Formats: sequence, structure tokens, C-alpha cells
Amino acid sequence: MRKTRRTLVVMAATAALAVTLAACGSDDGNSGTSTDNTSSGARAEDHNAQDVTFAQGMIPHHKGALEMAEEAAGEASSAEVKSLAARIEKAQAPEIATMTGWLKTWGKDVPTSTESMPGMDSMDSMEGTESMPGMDHAATGKEFDKNFLTMMIEHHRGAVRMATTEKAKGEYGPATSMADDVIRTQNAEITEMNKLLGRN
Repeated sequence: MRKTRRTLVVMAATAALAVTLAACGSDDGNSGTSTDNTSSGARAEDHNAQDVTFAQGMIPHHKGALEMAEEAAGEASSAEVKSLAARIEKAQAPEIATMTGWLKTWGKDVPTSTESMPGMDSMDSMEGTESMPGMDHAATGKEFDKNFLTMMIEHHRGAVRMATTEKAKGEYGPATSMADDVIRTQNAEITEMNKLLGRN
């Protein structure tokens, strides 16, 4: 159960940090001149500072989601929740690998874990974290399902904010395309999770 509690803390921290990451991008720091941002043959040099911020922020954010999804595979009581968790793993693990490849090509640091995000070492004591849903105890069964869905909704909302910033300020075609996918997929999953929670 300690693993569940730790994972929920990570989820809360990454969701809260997403707002900050979404604001970090800028139109400055272009490392190349691009004439086609959407081409599948986009050159590695055709990226800007926002693209780097997106990849460096989304990798640990996705890893936080994968930790929760892996936990749900064993702890969730609902077949629907387990199915959702499996889909999250299937979608986000390859995206982590893709973004890791971008950062290596660009000569930028690749986050190695959720804890490597700026400020993560102090996130456990972040104001408001302990009061977030699911943070006060290690839940099981239906209570775990409820906590998982509640936390994942907030986590997805953070990812959507980050992806929206990437669409607005990013230059690298594959990154803005991934941002589109994140927005579409995770908004649909938010709707699905709200329904599972009995929300309108």
C-alpha cells in the first residue's frame, strides 16, 4: 500500500506542476528555420525551446501516469478501469520513447524519472498536495478505482494544458502532432472517466 500512496503523491505533484510547465514555453530559442511544421519529414533542427520544454515535461508526466496504470492493473476492482489503464500504458509508453529520441537528437537532457522534474524533490510537501483526493490512505477495491479515476482526470487535464501550449508555441512538426493526439485522446478519456465516476 505504501507504493500506492507514493504513486498518488507523484500523480498529484505532476498534475500540479503541469500548469507551471505549460507556461514555460516561449517563441524564443529557435534553433533552426522551418518552412513546414507539419511535414512527416521534419528536420531535427527545426525545433524551438518550447518543443524541448514539451518533451522534457511530458516524459516524466507520462511516467507518472504509467506508474498509476501499472498499479491499477493489479489493484483495480473494475474491468473498465483495468481496460482504461491498459490503454493508457499502450498509448503513453511509445510516446515516452519517441520524445526521448527527440531530446537525444537535439542534444538535450532526458528526464530519467518523475522525481527528476524541477522541484519534484520537494513536491511531497507541496501546499495542498496532502488534501487532494486519495492522498490520505492507501485504498483498495472500489475506493481504489474512485481514487485512480479522480487523480487520472486531473493528471490528464495537466497533460492537455501542456499539449495546448505546445500546439500554440511549438515549431517541431512531430511534437505538435503528438500534442494534437494527446489533446484528443486524453480529453476523450477524461469524458470516459467522468462517466465511470457517475458524473454528468
